[in-house]
Amino acid sequence: MLNFSIHTSTEVVFGRDIEGQIGSKLKEIGAHRVLVHFGGSSARSSGLLDRVERSLFDVGLSFVELGGVEPNPKVSMVRKGIELCKREGIDCILAVGGGSVIDSAKAIGMGVATGRDPWEFASTGTAPDKTLPVATVLTLSASGSETSNSCVLTNEETKEKRGITSQTNRPRISFLNPENTFTVSKFQTGCGIVDIMMHTLERYLTPAGGESDITDRLAEGVLIATRDAGRRAIANPNDYEARATLMWAGSVSHNDLTGCGRQRLFPVHKLEHELSAFRDQIAHGAGLSVLFPAWAMYEMKNDVPRFAQLAHRVFGIEMDFTCPERTAREGILTMKRFFEEIGMPVHMADLGIKPADYDTLAENTMRTVKGPVKSYTPLDKDAILEIYHLAE
Repeated sequence: MLNFSIHTSTEVVFGRDIEGQIGSKLKEIGAHRVLVHFGGSSARSSGLLDRVERSLFDVGLSFVELGGVEPNPKVSMVRKGIELCKREGIDCILAVGGGSVIDSAKAIGMGVATGRDPWEFASTGTAPDKTLPVATVLTLSASGSETSNSCVLTNEETKEKRGITSQTNRPRISFLNPENTFTVSKFQTGCGIVDIMMHTLERYLTPAGGESDITDRLAEGVLIATRDAGRRAIANPNDYEARATLMWAGSVSHNDLTGCGRQRLFPVHKLEHELSAFRDQIAHGAGLSVLFPAWAMYEMKNDVPRFAQLAHRVFGIEMDFTCPERTAREGILTMKRFFEEIGMPVHMADLGIKPADYDTLAENTMRTVKGPVKSYTPLDKDAILEIYHLAE
């Protein structure tokens, strides 16, 4: 097990009917004037936004709204939010939505506090050292951004998608009510299931970490629970316990608990970011469901015991001790079939990506990460192209 440091500072308020606590909790952390940041009309039509704002009003907090966040959150919206916060004297940001809204709120907070354009952090790989307090009201179990130290932005002008990692990115408080995810569509539920599993798998399948049994068992438990609850939530969107499991799994999968003592590289995320930057219509989870099985098939030979362990412990594949490669391969295929079962794409063509696009995508990836993608083996352009072909 590698040395590690973990700092999960977000206060999580979880369960039914918790929206009434939002105002008092924000007041406790010193909020006076709040930016309520959200996406589309569903936050209003569902009644959630009204409940949130009533809670703010009841404790005397003033607020300003900024809606319109799109999937793959755009730096143009972040810049608009920064200017609004400065003009209105905002001292706290409340994100009401999923990962895109939360990431946008995080970027606005760092921009206001540091006086710098957040794209500077994204494009240079540097980290902000301060931010406005950010709180979240989660409506989509997927990204884990409600407890994570990361956010991802898309520059629509340059068609680049990059992440910013800093401990200052962790929200101060996150309000998690599973009932707020009942109306999430089957497709978006599937995208969330994939994203939760990938945040766990990208910490589990890494080239360094040695014996890390506690961390492994935590990760395996999250994967099993997410798979099983995912099936139930797809079948019955109003299954509270299934939605609750997915919501908590999303937070646990990306607050670093499932990666303690292991190396964090996230190669599949880096590959996917270029797909959804290239075609904005590609949902992050959909890109991951296409690329992960292909990446796993490509890299399996470099860590057969670990891929076989995953297949046996999580997917119940009988261990073939004479040929563990068979166990590992069947585990990957079983996961791919699970993605198909919950309605997720598993082929590049399903994303609208053509072979003629591969060269550009591979070059974009190399440019973004400034060289080969770190993985079990450095993924240069030829390796990335081979993964694309495995994903056809």
